[in-house]
Amino acid sequence: MKVLNYGSLNYDYVYEVDHINKPGETQSCQARNVFCGGKGLNQSVALARAGVLVYQGGLIGEDGQLFLDICRENGIDTSYLGRTEGPCGHAVIQLDKNGENSIMIYGGANQKQTPEHIAQVLENFGEGDILLLQNEVNGLKDLIDQAWKRQMKIILNPSPWNDVLKECDLKKVSIFLINEVEGEQITGKQKPEEILEEMERFYPDAQTVLTLGSQGAIWQGEGRQIRQEAYPVKTVDTTAAGDTFTGYFIAGLTENIPMEENLNRAARASAIAVSRMGAAPSIPLRREVESWTNF
Repeated sequence: MKVLNYGSLNYDYVYEVDHINKPGETQSCQARNVFCGGKGLNQSVALARAGVLVYQGGLIGEDGQLFLDICRENGIDTSYLGRTEGPCGHAVIQLDKNGENSIMIYGGANQKQTPEHIAQVLENFGEGDILLLQNEVNGLKDLIDQAWKRQMKIILNPSPWNDVLKECDLKKVSIFLINEVEGEQITGKQKPEEILEEMERFYPDAQTVLTLGSQGAIWQGEGRQIRQEAYPVKTVDTTAAGDTFTGYFIAGLTENIPMEENLNRAARASAIAVSRMGAAPSIPLRREVESWTNF
């Protein structure tokens, strides 16, 4: 079983502020930091640090050498990471004193995928391999359709939710990884139990992992549900919390870890990540997660 994460790579410009700006408001920031991130990179780093050989698909721009360096430092295979003209994608992130964030994304190279490049990458994968997707690159419909034809297992984190996803046949997805906001956008429901009911009705053959921030997460599939509580920690930066959970959760699937144990390990990894600054830099190594006792 091979794992291909076809996703975004962004430079994250993080501005530390007292609170998230309201419309029309101007405020000074306490600090600015630049990190490498993007849901694609973050989730690949989490997978790699959890012990999975992960292949990174997608595109970087002319300023993307740092992404190649970080992938290689983390043992991420970049054989299917292409280059294109112009800049890489970037995100502008407001980070408030409570560790909550507000994010704006510029697509850059992430929005230059072509059907030809997608086909060239996917021809190296087949039945039983995992394709991990988010919605920060273009070409999502092609990726889902071509992976389905190859009988790959499609895992989707539909973030950000927009009209692009409405063009995709989401019944081809094996596992959805969503938070409460995305759950409401997909189902029109707000309460976790109602979101899960609707997900089961819409996509009866798929599993769903609904992350609930400080309230933990719920896995649903095979006619049952498992709830995982969050570990209380001092929150510094939540930017890569969900990506860390995703990477460790998928790593557990590749190892056939029992679901209760898998969710628990992913929750521990996510707790460590939110206690640190940055996106990819905050993601813990497997040995840190396994030895972590700060709860």
